[in-house]
Amino acid sequence: MIHKKLSIVAAIGLIASNVMLGASPARADEVPETVAEPPRVELVLDVSGSMRADDIDGATRISVAKQAFNDVVDALPETTQLGIRVLGATYGGENKKTGCKDTQQIVAVGPVNRVAAKNAIASLKPTGFTPIGLALRKAAEDLGDTGSVRRIVLITDGEDTCTPPDPCTVARELAAQGTSLVIDTLGLTPDEKTRKQLVCISTATGGTYASADSEEQLTERIKQVVDRAALPPPVVPAAVAGAEDCTTAPLLAAGVYTDRELIGEHRFYRVDVAAGQELRASVSIALDRELNRDYGVLLKAATAGGRELVRGVDAGSGRADVLSTGLRWSTDSSDSRDSSDISEKSPESVCLIVSNSFASNTAAGAPGMPLELSIDLVDASQAPDAPGLGRGWLLLFVLAIAGLIAGVLAGWLTRWWVAKWREN
Repeated sequence: MIHKKLSIVAAIGLIASNVMLGASPARADEVPETVAEPPRVELVLDVSGSMRADDIDGATRISVAKQAFNDVVDALPETTQLGIRVLGATYGGENKKTGCKDTQQIVAVGPVNRVAAKNAIASLKPTGFTPIGLALRKAAEDLGDTGSVRRIVLITDGEDTCTPPDPCTVARELAAQGTSLVIDTLGLTPDEKTRKQLVCISTATGGTYASADSEEQLTERIKQVVDRAALPPPVVPAAVAGAEDCTTAPLLAAGVYTDRELIGEHRFYRVDVAAGQELRASVSIALDRELNRDYGVLLKAATAGGRELVRGVDAGSGRADVLSTGLRWSTDSSDSRDSSDISEKSPESVCLIVSNSFASNTAAGAPGMPLELSIDLVDASQAPDAPGLGRGWLLLFVLAIAGLIAGVLAGWLTRWWVAKWREN
């Protein structure tokens, strides 16, 4: 369900009590009602030396960015909590160690002060290096962790020149912390290398990437991502930690869950399926890093004893954003019970296993790739009762009788035709 893109959001709470057998299943909708905090947004602007280039409608990149910022600030909803951070704005020297620490918050996150924001933006001049990774880390600290929607909007015309820290790695680390933080990236006339880095950053946190080649495009796209911050997601998945085996796996109810999976890892979850119920499950994994060609994701349902019941597989080769697959299984699908079951009426404990066949030469380590697991339990689909053809035996009998009658009629008609032909 993931849609096709994958969406990765806040940890709703630890579901540790579900690790024990017999614990109540975790539900994705068991979230206490709270007063919604206003969205918190930080605009992060690249003010490095390359922003002097005058290749956007005859104007410099920095002047286009300033005007776009002013337009966005004017259109911001009053409820938005806004902050602005810059990178490469103050140090113009050649010392890379010093230049790669050059990032400052010029407007603190808080209620929109349009005059202060515009004045801070007006004084910016393209200056130094491009420490994107450090700026993202600092921006996350600026936004804090209040439980509200938090969004970083990164605008840059080039790739990070200060690795380490690598900005893709920073984005994955921020996502793995389990906080509701999304990074959207906007590329000003980006080359292919910059585009790949910005896509990697946004994908790691469930954000979006867009490019802009004019002031109008940049203004429109900044407005879109800022407005999106004010909209709550249609479904808020609950964070859950899959186990290394079925015995210790968390027990889940119907709902939507988020987790992270390392390359080559297997993650286990449990679902109790009552008699007459059908389990429907799907998983989507966001490919937030460069992978070797030919890869796949597997979702498998098995009994507690390890016997496979059904599986779903998705595979790809080359560039893809998300891999998704699903499965359906009901207690009436097969005689699936192990001898350890207490009674025929007890729920079937089904183990869901998510695994992958990913490989990467450069990004195989932690944190894992973001995954979204959807679970639903519905009434089992029944085979049709009439005319009873769903069972197969009646159909075979009807076909046999029809074939016999057709054969007899064909033989009789053939003999009659031959006899008539001889008479003539």
